[in-house]
Amino acid sequence: MERRLLILSIIVALIMAFSTSSLYAKEKAGLKDYDVGCVFAKTGKASWLGEPEWNTAVMIAKEINDAGGINGHKLVLHLEDTGGENTRAVNAVKKLINNDKVCAIIGPSRTGTSMAVKAIVQGAKIPLVSCAGAAVIVTPAKENKWVFKVPQMDSDCVKRIYDHMTAKKITKIGIITGTTGFGAAGRAQLKDIAKQYKIDIVADETYSPADTDMTAQLINIRNAGAQALVNWSIVPAQSIVPRNMKQLKMAIPLYQSHGFGNVKYAQAAGKAGNGIIFPGGRLLAAETVAADNPQKKVLMDYKTKYEKIFKDTVSTFGGHAYDSLWIVVNALKKVGDNPAKLRDAIENTEFVGTAGIFKFSPTNHCGLDKTAFEMLTVQDGKFVVLKD
Repeated sequence: MERRLLILSIIVALIMAFSTSSLYAKEKAGLKDYDVGCVFAKTGKASWLGEPEWNTAVMIAKEINDAGGINGHKLVLHLEDTGGENTRAVNAVKKLINNDKVCAIIGPSRTGTSMAVKAIVQGAKIPLVSCAGAAVIVTPAKENKWVFKVPQMDSDCVKRIYDHMTAKKITKIGIITGTTGFGAAGRAQLKDIAKQYKIDIVADETYSPADTDMTAQLINIRNAGAQALVNWSIVPAQSIVPRNMKQLKMAIPLYQSHGFGNVKYAQAAGKAGNGIIFPGGRLLAAETVAADNPQKKVLMDYKTKYEKIFKDTVSTFGGHAYDSLWIVVNALKKVGDNPAKLRDAIENTEFVGTAGIFKFSPTNHCGLDKTAFEMLTVQDGKFVVLKD
């Protein structure tokens, strides 16, 4: 018995010595792990955003590590689920910075949670690449030195909608917006930019994320004489509003924001979803993108891999995780995991991604303009490029 214990002790000691020496050799060679934080709404009401982001980040990390890592360094993701809640996002970011010692963070999924954590990453001087849409997250850039984002600007989304309305001679509209951070920011952009296009907002309605019927608000919009309606949110109401409009026999065009970029929203709307118009990234209609478009290969490669692995349709939101993580990874390849050097590298990044062709700069921490959007519509639960 004593002999067996002695042998076991020797084996354990050898394993520990080997592990310690291997770790020492790895650190001496400069091959420590690269720790990156991920903050997504994997569960909760915003899970349609966060789950594909989570899946995408895991998929990319495996692909990178299977190929040998980042210049030999293993990419370690520290994944945190916010549930779409501000307090959980704040606690997650603090944990990532103070306990996990991450060099950069991607996410959060929502505008509200991104706004809630901005001051923390600014104070800690850790670069954050948000997956949320509102322009206020990164503007002005000089006041958001450590914060970037990859979704197209909500202001550019509004411009694309108003461009289309102007071409259709629509001048009087109703707006209905969620009371989330994304909805509130979109509402402000819709009202402000309407002046530039000489569009009259004749009705301005809102709803909370938990609301399940918008009939009363839609009746007000109908009675105001709106020629079209814009619904701006990221919650399931994007599917409820078109159903309520169908019940009320409202025949005016329905426009949605880029927050509509998950085909599950269209499918949940059923037949009422047909004809919805919205600006979206080209990922949603990747097959129809011209072969010579610089984004084509990126879009098809990501779409093919994601759908094969997860047996689910690719979405705009998973694309945001794709863009944000690859932007951080490419910066890590150039400068290593020093947060200040990473920040500078990200700020000077040019990158062909799923959302568009990024060109970050000291005055632009989004790197995209309104040309990153395609005008899309819904046909039988699918997204297609709008022809007129």
